[in-house]
Order: sequence, then structure tokens, then C-alpha cells
Amino acid sequence: MKIKIVKCLKDNYSYIIFNEENLLCTVVDPSESEPIIEEIEINNLKLKYIFNTHHHYDHVGGNKKLKEKYNCKVVGFEKDKDRIPEIDIVLKDNQKWKNELFECSILHIPGHTSGHICIYIKELDALFTGDTLFSLGCGRIFEGTYKEMYKSLSKLKKFPLNTRIYCGHEYTKKNSDFCLSIDSKNSKLINKINEINKNIQNEKPTIPSILEDELECNIFLRSDNMEIQKQLGINKDDPIKTFAKLRDLKDNF
Repeated sequence: MKIKIVKCLKDNYSYIIFNEENLLCTVVDPSESEPIIEEIEINNLKLKYIFNTHHHYDHVGGNKKLKEKYNCKVVGFEKDKDRIPEIDIVLKDNQKWKNELFECSILHIPGHTSGHICIYIKELDALFTGDTLFSLGCGRIFEGTYKEMYKSLSKLKKFPLNTRIYCGHEYTKKNSDFCLSIDSKNSKLINKINEINKNIQNEKPTIPSILEDELECNIFLRSDNMEIQKQLGINKDDPIKTFAKLRDLKDNF
């Protein structure tokens, strides 16, 4: 199986997971239908499922047209069943779900929205994180709390180090600028930024990122670092307070 990155809208990423032999495919978070249809038609793919990580329009905007055209099934989380358009299959937290293409694990990661999930496909070492974890960043908190988002990110930190992170947006450059503004002495971050800039110069996606790199470079996954806490004026070991301050700073960066 392979994963095709599809650029949508202004800065969204959708993903087509496909089997090269039987050409069956699944799309994750179709922001809009047209770019997905183009890829499907060019490659003669057969769309079976749509996975939505959460209900925001820029992640479900293509559901209706794709379902009408390909008679596929829409898959989402039980808490979002009334907010994801055209939903057919409802999944639960910690559920393993198997279809014709792959087996995946579902994890509820609230914070950005109350019904946000990630999708992990072990066979591909792939984790689809929607708008919770970005390359060198994390999502804004719209329906949750700082504590919920911190706990959700902590869950993601436990996946294997070689896990590839497929997130919902191309925000990496601005995220890297923010990380560097706080963590300027982090040599691994500086090296990572050099790689990112090369991709951008060559008009290539900065996605997927690797979890090991995120743990070393993404400041939102490093709020338990005492040096970062001191720099932010937090006098006791309080990673949630540190995370909250980082998120507030990023919102106004």
C-alpha cells in the first residue's frame, strides 16, 4: 500500500491510501472533492471509504460529492456522528477496525475539537493526526481545554519513534519559526529547519514528519523540559501550565 498526499484548498492536506494491486483506496479528510476525484480518475482507483478525523468543514468538505460519485462509505467517531456529513460507519475510542485495505486503530484525542480522533495504520507506520499534531506544532484549542490537548499530545508521544505523522495542514514553516523563537539553542531543531527549508524551496511538502524528530524539535511536545519552563518564567515543574503558555504565545505569534 501507498499514501498519496493531495493538496487541497489553501494549505490543507488530504491523503489517499491505496492498494497498488487491486486499486482500492481510502481518503482521509477530503477538504474538497475536485483534487481527490482528479487523483482517483488519473490512477483508476476505486474509492471505498472516507475517513474524517473531525467535523470541521476543511476536513469533510468533499464528503458529499465523493459519496455521490463513488458510492463509498464515510467513517468517523461516535461523538461526531451528528456533525460529520454523510457518515455511515461510527467508530469508538481504542477500537481496531479492519476493512478491505488495512487494519487501523482509532484513538480519541480531544482538544482541537471534542470529537477529534487519530488513525494509526501499523502496516504503514502511519499516524493521521488531523489538526491535533502538526509538524513542529499543534492545533488551536476550540472545543477543549489546555489539559485535554496536553493529554492528547501525550498519547501521541507513545507511538513508535519511526511513526510517520500525516497532519491536516502545511503549517510547518511558521511552526518552525515559533519553535526557534523559544528553543533557539536546540541543534536538532536547527538541522530540522534546514531540511524543511530545502523542501519548501523545492516546492515539496514538509509532510510526513517523523515522531522521533517531533519529540526532539516540536516545542509543544517538550513542555516537560525544565529549561523551556524556566525560560517561560514557570518556577515549578508544571508541563500543563507550560503547554498552556506556549499555546497562548503561538496564538499571538
